[in-house]
Order: sequence, then C-alpha cells, then structure tokens
Amino acid sequence: MASTQLEPTGESANPEARAATGTPWRDRKAPPPEQPLTDVDAVFMDVALEVGQGVVTPRLETELLVTEALVRMEAQPQIATVLDMCCGCGAVALALAKRNPDIRIWAGDLLEAAAAVTRRNVRRHHLDDRVRVACGDLFAAFAADGLEGRVDLIVANPPYISTGRLEGEKAHLLQGEPREAFDGGPYGLAIHQRLIREAPAYLAPGGWLLFEFGHGQERQVSALAARLRGYEPPVFARDGDGAPRVAALRWIGSTPA
Repeated sequence: MASTQLEPTGESANPEARAATGTPWRDRKAPPPEQPLTDVDAVFMDVALEVGQGVVTPRLETELLVTEALVRMEAQPQIATVLDMCCGCGAVALALAKRNPDIRIWAGDLLEAAAAVTRRNVRRHHLDDRVRVACGDLFAAFAADGLEGRVDLIVANPPYISTGRLEGEKAHLLQGEPREAFDGGPYGLAIHQRLIREAPAYLAPGGWLLFEFGHGQERQVSALAARLRGYEPPVFARDGDGAPRVAALRWIGSTPA
C-alpha cells in the first residue's frame, strides 16, 4: 500500500451532524427516519437501519470514524479489504460499503442478536455480495476466512466506558441496550488493548487500524500502541469540541507469521 501521510479531518461528512458535535457528548443516537418506514429504527449517514431490542443504536459521534476511513480510502484507492469490528447493527459497514463500491467488508460482533440484525440490514440495502457478517469474539469471527495479512483497513467502535461509570453516571445506557456494547472493563480500554495487539496478524503491511475511544483516553491509546513495535505513532481525529475521539494506527511492521 502507498505510504501517504494523512492528517485527521476531524469533521463529519454530514453538515447537520457536524454542527451537533459542537456541544459536549450527550449520547446522541442516530435519529429515526422522518417518514415511517417498515422495520427502520434509525438513520445513520443516510443509511436506514433496523436496530431492535438488544442491539445498540448507532451514535452520531461515530460518523467521525466513518469519515476518517473514507479519507484513507480516497487517498489510497487500493484499499479493498475491510474489517468492521463490534459492528452492532452494521451502521459503519453499510455507510462505508454504500460510499465505496470497490471494497469488500467483513463485519463481526460478539452478540448473535447484533450479527442477525446486521445481516438483515445488509439484505435491505442489497449488499450481500460485498458485506459478509459473522458472530464471534473480535478476530475469532473471521478465523476461517483466510484474511491473515490481507486486510487493508480495520474499523472498530469498541466499548470504551469503564465498568464503574456504567454502574454510576452512565447506568442509563444499559436501559434497552446491551452491556457488551458499552462496558470497556475497569479503565474502559480492555477491548482497545486487544484490538491493538491482535490486529497486526490481519493487517497487510501499510494497513490501517481505526477505532473510536472515549474522552480523555488518548494518552492511554498512545501508550498501548507504543508497546507493540510496528505501528506508526497514532494520528488522532478530533470532534467538534476539539477532543480526540478517533485513533488511526498504521501498521508498518512485517506481517506476523
């Protein structure tokens, strides 16, 4: 892959959502459609989605993750193989697939309920030929697909709220939505640590790992990346308040055996 250096855009592709990010994080869910549609619960970046009980509703903040992925796809047209980790209802995978007809995406989630909803959303948008959905624990979902060393881009919106906060000020997030989508362990970074450690087995040399994280976690993210030699220093994309919210790590080490 090309070695193009990219600066974070820090902006959403949706002007209205970009304006919304100028206020502090308040758990802004993707809104329902303006006109009633059968089996549609939310619209994320113009993609109509079924969500349903037991599956997390996509948040508007996650548009920044999609935008950062699209920036890299535009700069590096050879990006063709993408993994969407912790896919939820498939919002990120479908937003990317609908905007780039040249990529194939493997979307995975720990919860079968989420994987099932993503499959239905993929069928709704007639993307079965380019988006494959699997259920499993992070990369285990793709263990049988022969993707090791072949992935150009990994995107992930992992849980990043600490267990303690979910039992206190953020307890309302668990009303009707799965704990697994929010609980990031004692410090909120348990899944990020695994992503950073396990991604190199799948990334092609020069491939990207992009993920969302919580407010104030950028120093810990940098420290986690530095422990594993082979990544360039993280590039952080900032939200409308100027806070780092998405990390982009480029793998420049040799593909692991």
